[in-house]
Amino acid sequence: MTPPRTPDAPSATAPGTPPSGASGASGASGASGAPGGQRTPRATPGPDRTPRPDAPLRVAVVGGGPGGLYAAALLKRLDPARDITVWERNAPDDTFGFGVVLSDETLGGIEHADPTVYRALQRAFVRWDDIDIVRRGLTLTSGGHGFAALGRRTLLRILHDRCEELGVRLHFRTPAPPAADLAGDHDLVIAADGINSTTRNAHADVFHPRVTTHRCRYIWLAADFAFDAFRFDIAETEHGVMQLHGYPFERPEPGPHPQSGHPGEPPATGASTVIVEMREEVWRAAGLDECDEQQSAERCAKIFAEALGGRPLRGNNSAWTAFRTVVNERWSHGNTVLLGDAAHTAHFSIGSGTKLAVEDALALAACIEEHPSLPDALTAYEAERRPVVESTQRAAAASLRWFEDLHTYLDQPPRQFAFNLLTRSRRVTHDNLRLRDPAFTRTVEDDFGCPPGTPPMFTPLRLGGLTLRNRVVVSPMDMYSATDGNPGDFHLVHLGARALGGAGLVMTEMVCVSATGRITPGCTGLYTRAHTTAWRRVTDFVHEQAPGTAIGVQLGHSGRKGSTRLMWEGIDQPLPDGNWPLVAASPLPYRPGVNQTPHQLDHAGLTLIRDQFTAAARRAADSGFDLLELHCAHGYLLSGFLSPLTNHRTDAYGGSLANRLRYPLEVFDAVRDVWPGDRPMTVRISATDWAAGGTTADDAVEIARAFAAHGADAIDVSTGQVVPDERPEYGRSYQTPYADRIRNALRVPVIAVGAISSWDDVNSLLLAGRTDLCALARPHLYDPHWTLHAAAEQDYTGPAAPWPAPYRAGSRTPPTGRTDAPRPRLTLTGKPKPNP
Repeated sequence: MTPPRTPDAPSATAPGTPPSGASGASGASGASGAPGGQRTPRATPGPDRTPRPDAPLRVAVVGGGPGGLYAAALLKRLDPARDITVWERNAPDDTFGFGVVLSDETLGGIEHADPTVYRALQRAFVRWDDIDIVRRGLTLTSGGHGFAALGRRTLLRILHDRCEELGVRLHFRTPAPPAADLAGDHDLVIAADGINSTTRNAHADVFHPRVTTHRCRYIWLAADFAFDAFRFDIAETEHGVMQLHGYPFERPEPGPHPQSGHPGEPPATGASTVIVEMREEVWRAAGLDECDEQQSAERCAKIFAEALGGRPLRGNNSAWTAFRTVVNERWSHGNTVLLGDAAHTAHFSIGSGTKLAVEDALALAACIEEHPSLPDALTAYEAERRPVVESTQRAAAASLRWFEDLHTYLDQPPRQFAFNLLTRSRRVTHDNLRLRDPAFTRTVEDDFGCPPGTPPMFTPLRLGGLTLRNRVVVSPMDMYSATDGNPGDFHLVHLGARALGGAGLVMTEMVCVSATGRITPGCTGLYTRAHTTAWRRVTDFVHEQAPGTAIGVQLGHSGRKGSTRLMWEGIDQPLPDGNWPLVAASPLPYRPGVNQTPHQLDHAGLTLIRDQFTAAARRAADSGFDLLELHCAHGYLLSGFLSPLTNHRTDAYGGSLANRLRYPLEVFDAVRDVWPGDRPMTVRISATDWAAGGTTADDAVEIARAFAAHGADAIDVSTGQVVPDERPEYGRSYQTPYADRIRNALRVPVIAVGAISSWDDVNSLLLAGRTDLCALARPHLYDPHWTLHAAAEQDYTGPAAPWPAPYRAGSRTPPTGRTDAPRPRLTLTGKPKPNP
């Protein structure tokens, strides 16, 4: 028998440092999934299984956290002949952190893989449905979220007991030998040694880890009473904004007890995790950087006294730390494999640290059972888990950034603020929240201004003198189908079809202001009278055949990215012949050795191109466009002035951000002067270059601020495409946080773009106040009638999405397959029929 134990942290976690993400934690999204979420059974063993001769028999587990322990227990249960040892450098009664949150999906996998562990967890879990959001004295509650939590100490005790029962050797207070040594005399080495993994660091040349430290400080504490809901509480102090994430993890004892506690009342029973978080600069300004554990707990209890009912907070080797996101290019090296925080971390605000580690263990055990060799099993394990982990990390990153920028949302209307918090990770959406808590969601819709039966996307928006009937934009998309800059029948059909499809605003591709400002020979222009006539044909069709749909033109100059082939003939590749000279802010080729070196624009060249923009703007007005957008993104000419990666000038147009803004603002002012005053003008920017040393999110706010001050009616917020070695963080709605930040920092209208593909996402982004318009590109290529179909799928038939008269017969979803087939009989009673 081992002595009584309390849970221990992953073996590479230094004393006094909570294991990041290892304790579950707060978060409305991703912490438990929707009630009744799908379960994914894995690794269900038979009681009399015969071990495979090639299966790993000697297994070493480095780190005694939940992931390492559960992997050991599963592998031993699946093959009792295995010799499995777990090394944990901390004592069995050491523990870091408090509560752990697991999802229904994770529990389903545990239930199928090891019913014994599942039953023990079921007995220990605290379940609750509500989330309380407290801001400026107002509490808003959203229900239907379905959380399950238990103490980290309890979880590890369950796993310790299960490992002992199965015959797994547990070495406490014993640092593991180096993984390289273990790999020599074990068939498999599982590195579950946490965020500070010594195994990962020792083989960094193979795993290629990237560790990113973020901008907030946080501390894990506990309160000796049970919150009656998942609680988010915001304190606006003289030093800045602080936030509390709290949730129960131990049940109150039977009998009456106060739900949240008030001074003078007897203390409630149970326990709750309390995480206090704030920006680094706020933490330092408050003097918390100089506080020890006890002082920190006392200060936090005082700051959040109302939430705690005057009760104290306690620590447990608690220390302020900054969250670090861990990403590895590879998860295995020979017979050594990373698991849990050693392989990846996800911010605690979505409660997925322990969840991911346990699911890693399930997948690893299953893959070892299913594949004939260890290399195949480890390859399959990573292939199965990496997409899930990357999706979770994207959600966690969105949630993390939201809390980093919390101060920018505090002036939102109360219910919009609450909705924004609940949907911050993009895993909880408008449609999902309507199922969880329809009454709460309806109040948010009412505050937004949605008439009954009207989804947010079908509410109008006014920009300047133009009213858009809905919030959907067909994003600018280069078609590379013009001849000598002239839009032809293709453009008439392409843009006309999308106008008929119901969007509030249809945008042209980038229309070039000169022949030498084209990207390719197939790009459209507005530098001749013939171009004006050709575009007038398109705008007349839109206005006559799709009344109520606005059409906008995007003006731009290719800069150093010009004189290339059509996209499908070799994107960004120079023409085989007939190339024209390029100009740019600085003489830097887009791809050295591939693309030509542009000439740096001198004063005469700057004046010429500015005049070309104004001439094109006059032609755009004569062409009948309702809106004009100035293209200052994606590495084209004006974008090239904004980014420090592409602007190396030493004159008045280079150096500081104010100088780099000078020429784009001069062009904007010149265009604004000739563009009709009652027609809106927007600017598209790249809010980040996705590359070191380039435009940052903070820069983007200042760039947007400058254009708004000069009269831009909205900022179209895109990202990247400035330098070829960019590293975008692709994923669903991955660019929208940049629009969100600009909108809520500056209170200017924005257009969000970037992998927005569903009407549910559009509604969610609008209702949360992250954007004013949503621009969709590829979905409109797949379905020109995307907006009308979105209306039909939401049973909306109002004025914001009218079907063209010739199409009204198709406004209902057509039936598919037979509908007259006999229904299947599910049961037969076998009883004889009574006599008539």
